[in-house]
Amino acid sequence: MLRKIIATTSAPAAVGPYSQAVQLGQTLYMSGQIGLNPATMQMAGPDVESQAEQVLINMAAVLKAAGSDMSKVVKTTVLLADMNDFARVNAIYAKHFSEPFPARACYQAAGLPKQALVEIEAVAAVGDVKDE
Repeated sequence: MLRKIIATTSAPAAVGPYSQAVQLGQTLYMSGQIGLNPATMQMAGPDVESQAEQVLINMAAVLKAAGSDMSKVVKTTVLLADMNDFARVNAIYAKHFSEPFPARACYQAAGLPKQALVEIEAVAAVGDVKDE
C-alpha cells in the first residue's frame, strides 16, 4: 500500500511534528485544522465563527491538494474550547457540507493549539466515491 504525505501552502503549515494529511491507499487522514490564516499564521478572528470558517477553508485546501474535496469527507472530529459554541460552529459547518453528511464526533477540549476556539480533523476518500 502506498503512503503519501500531503502538504500545501494554501493551508497553515504544521505547527509541530506532524503532517497536514497522510494518504494511505484511497483514504486520507487529515490532521486537525485550526483557524489560522495560512498567509499570516494568525487566527482569522477572535470569534468562533470566523475561526470555524477558516478551519473549513483550510480543510478544503488540504483536500484539494490530495485530489479530494469536502463531498468525500466520511468522518470529522470537532473540538471546541467551549461546548456553548456548538450551535454557532454547526451553522458554519452546515455551509461547507451537504447530504450525505459525514459521520461526526464533537467534544469540548481544553487548551487547543494557539488558543484556538475550534479544531476539526477529518478522514476522507481520495478517488471516485459512489453512494448506495
